[in-house]
Amino acid sequence: MRHQRAGRKFGRVRKVRRAFFKSLLRSLILKEKIITTEARAKEIRPKVEKLVTKAKRGDLASRRLVISETDNKTAIRLFSAIAPRFQERHGGYTRITKLPRRKSDNSPRAIIEFVK
Repeated sequence: MRHQRAGRKFGRVRKVRRAFFKSLLRSLILKEKIITTEARAKEIRPKVEKLVTKAKRGDLASRRLVISETDNKTAIRLFSAIAPRFQERHGGYTRITKLPRRKSDNSPRAIIEFVK
């Protein structure tokens, strides 16, 4: 039984799931807006919010923490372009907007993007 186990599995083993989330995070940070399924968007939202909060601090320790969860190119973009935009904001950096269902498998889609 999975009592008290948070998070979705997405039909993947742990290593693959972590790489999958890392790829979604990277796409969102570099493009600032991605179209994905609703479940994926809801799953990466807290991870992105925590990364932006760490990037807002801007010190060396937070930079190393962000790089450990993403890659160097993504961290540079996060620290230089995204974090300064949200200096005065206390959370709520992303928005999830629902889209019509996907034709092929009727999966609920959503846009996840940074708020302006």
